[in-house]
Amino acid sequence: MSASGGTKAIVAALAANLAIAVAKFVAFVFSGSSSMLAESVHSVADSGNQALLLVGGKKAQRKATPEHPFGYGRERYIYAFLVSIVLFSVGGMFALYEGYEKIKHPHELEHWYWPVGVLVFAIVAEGFSFRTAIKESNGLRGGRSWKEFIRHAKAPELPVVLLEDFGALVGLVLALGGVGLALATGEGVWDGIGTLCIGVLLILIALVLAAETKSLLLGEAAGAEETRKIEAAVVDGDTVTRVIHMRTLHLGPEELLVAAKIAVQHDDTAAEVAAAINAAESRIRDAVPIARVIYLEPDIYSEAEAAKGPDPEATPGGPTQPDAAH
Repeated sequence: MSASGGTKAIVAALAANLAIAVAKFVAFVFSGSSSMLAESVHSVADSGNQALLLVGGKKAQRKATPEHPFGYGRERYIYAFLVSIVLFSVGGMFALYEGYEKIKHPHELEHWYWPVGVLVFAIVAEGFSFRTAIKESNGLRGGRSWKEFIRHAKAPELPVVLLEDFGALVGLVLALGGVGLALATGEGVWDGIGTLCIGVLLILIALVLAAETKSLLLGEAAGAEETRKIEAAVVDGDTVTRVIHMRTLHLGPEELLVAAKIAVQHDDTAAEVAAAINAAESRIRDAVPIARVIYLEPDIYSEAEAAKGPDPEATPGGPTQPDAAH
């Protein structure tokens, strides 16, 4: 993900949510609408989330230290995970509580034009933020569907902003529906039902974000296309004849670790093997620029060993995949 593209989407979302939060809270004060209160808290939570993403991006730029030799790239994943927690607790759970209270103790809305006017304004502002996130994401997702982009993106910021903005727009429509039904029927309980729906929506989005960022925190391998490029770059057909097995790991959205055992000619000298490894590393970096940390181990390929299949001890945490050995 382009850092500038992600930052632009985050700043647009932050500006929109701050303005919307103030407007919603004013509407709540004048109308007493629980949907407005839930939505104002939702916008405050979203503003805090965008601030967390900006902080995470800044902290991830710190240089590696002896204590953290692979750098701080995963800070972005940690702060994205915190976003899902904030969205679940501050946004979703509060909305459920407020909706329950409004259904239990309904009251008629006052000064209805405040919530209606603010909701219309908020839909326009959130639409601008959502449009910015879509525009920045389109340059990165290629031919993938939106579902695939959110599930497989290694940079968390744009998927987070996309889901937040989508949830905000749907929540605003739900709030507008709750307020509209409350005004049309004179029953304040509809405002509470709308608030409950907002809470359920926010919790579902928070769970999706938590699942995706958890996978990134655990450590994800390079994508299929990047893996193919790395394997093609390693083999030169002369000194390096094949990749025996390879592991990749994202140290951050834009930093990849590559570790591979490569087959070299049995009669190569140590100097020739060292030169071949250096050349292979250079080819990998040219093919996949985010491959910043590379470890290549030379070995002699054995058909007899390969025929035995993958070694369960070769992969920490579990057996290797059937296609891991060549």
